Amino acid sequence: MDRKERFDIADRVIRIGLIINALLMAMKLFAGYFGNSEAVFADGVESAVDFVAISTSLVALRIGRKPFDEQHPYGHGRAESIAAIVVSFLIFLSGAAILVRAAHTVLTGTSQTPQLIAVAAACVTIVIKESLYRYSTRSGKRLDSPVLLAAAKDHRKDALTSIGTLVGVTGAFFGIAVMDPLAAGLTSFFIFHIGYQTFTSAVHDLMDGMPQGDFISSLAELTGAVDGVMHVHEIKARRSGQYVIVDLKLDMDPEMTVKESHAIATEVKCRIFEKFSNVGDVMIHINPHEEEHEDLIRL
Repeated sequence: MDRKERFDIADRVIRIGLIINALLMAMKLFAGYFGNSEAVFADGVESAVDFVAISTSLVALRIGRKPFDEQHPYGHGRAESIAAIVVSFLIFLSGAAILVRAAHTVLTGTSQTPQLIAVAAACVTIVIKESLYRYSTRSGKRLDSPVLLAAAKDHRKDALTSIGTLVGVTGAFFGIAVMDPLAAGLTSFFIFHIGYQTFTSAVHDLMDGMPQGDFISSLAELTGAVDGVMHVHEIKARRSGQYVIVDLKLDMDPEMTVKESHAIATEVKCRIFEKFSNVGDVMIHINPHEEEHEDLIRL
């Protein structure tokens, strides 16, 4: 998959989420207001926040797809991680707003009996948002895109919110009015958890944290199998948007010519690119095998 195709897919996923979220926002605000459901209306307000979050993700993708330039030699991929942090704060904000509003309703005893339209709106939202979560997660994992995975978690957050909303609005519909704001308040804690996960993941990438899973071990196995490579070590990797930048050191025969060692290093890089479509660049340092050498580093 080439660079343009990767970003076109990500752009399409975000746009679909943006359009559907706008429709859901209008539906929930309408159903909550006219259906006398605080939980559903709060869900609609949350969708308005999500609309801003998804728009932020779309802008990040536009920036992130720009190729490297003189001022940004590693590309613009970190824009995705920055956007993921913005999305996490918006998730926290929407959770806090729902919790405060729910607590106010319970404490003041102003709960109302919702209408059937509010129950229907919660059901529709659960189905649509869970579908969007799975679609975005599938695409996000395929592209290894932080902003798509953050958007997917935001969709899952909405689905969880709407499950709580459905329970509360259904209970209130059958006469237990306080269940409507209580459900909204309890669901806010799920929202906080998702916001925390999104935030920590984005910060990990911005702090040049190592990729999760068996990426490094797979990289070492692939590199070590190349003829002429006697040892591979000190593999480092950091994320830049949808791509991973790799640094590694290869030990080779000290009698080998520069031209020969360069050819082997090029073969290593080609094999890495063939197997890992999310690797954007590989920096290779060559050392003489079994000879004393000092690696200079100041970190």
